[in-house]
Amino acid sequence: MPKADIHPKTQTVIFFDASADFKFLSSSTKFSNETMEWEDGNSYPVIRVDTSSASHPFFTGKQRNVDIGGRVDRFNRKYNIKN
Repeated sequence: MPKADIHPKTQTVIFFDASADFKFLSSSTKFSNETMEWEDGNSYPVIRVDTSSASHPFFTGKQRNVDIGGRVDRFNRKYNIKN
């Protein structure tokens, strides 16, 4: 017999990244007492996030890839791989 009410309750929320002034509407199991009005005129709970695609270095193109200690070169020398 299936169990009733085993799934968490979801609601539509606004995820808000204040560092980039970026927000998006999505569904979540998180709850918040803070609300904000969305573009459709409805008010939704706000979940504040530290990082989003608008502020993360990987998505903004500001990420630096640094080969610390020459790991690739050491690997190639160890296994005698010629480039």
